[in-house]
Amino acid sequence: MAVAPVIVHRRAWSWALLAVGALAVVGLLTFGLRRDPRAIPSPLVGRPAPSFAMTLFDGSHFSTAAYRGKILVVNFWASWCYPACYIEAPHLQRIWQRYQDSGVVVIGVNVQDREAPARAFISRFGLTFPNGMDATGRISIDYGLYGVPETFLIDRQGRIVYKHIGAATEEIFVPRIEPLLKSGGQQ
Repeated sequence: MAVAPVIVHRRAWSWALLAVGALAVVGLLTFGLRRDPRAIPSPLVGRPAPSFAMTLFDGSHFSTAAYRGKILVVNFWASWCYPACYIEAPHLQRIWQRYQDSGVVVIGVNVQDREAPARAFISRFGLTFPNGMDATGRISIDYGLYGVPETFLIDRQGRIVYKHIGAATEEIFVPRIEPLLKSGGQQ
């Protein structure tokens, strides 16, 4: 007779554990769905930007050291990154055209791509800002890249002041560039 209450007691505990597990899963899903997927924190924001140099697609050389004192918009992209990189390309070109004479440099860093499709992408969108390939992947590693596109805003002192994951647009970057220009580049 003592066996029946033990079985009922075990079943109650099993159901209770199942209910707690289900509530935990629902809680995690609710938390995850409320978060912005682009809000991946970067330990680099507020710190000096990693320096890098690369050969550009036009054969010239780019080095962040040569642009110290300028505001940099460093965009990581790939020709296979569709649709986000295709959405942002015209926006980045317009940012470049708007600010290139004001001390703002847009630099494109092509990652995990082949040269021919990357060149075709640049041509397709008529990109005139400097673009080069991260051939070794070192630049991407130094910037802690999660994927493409990702864009970093670097002030005149060489500190990363903002990181954006997803398509970079004028609506996102102009309000962040303007205060840097007005304050002498510091935020």
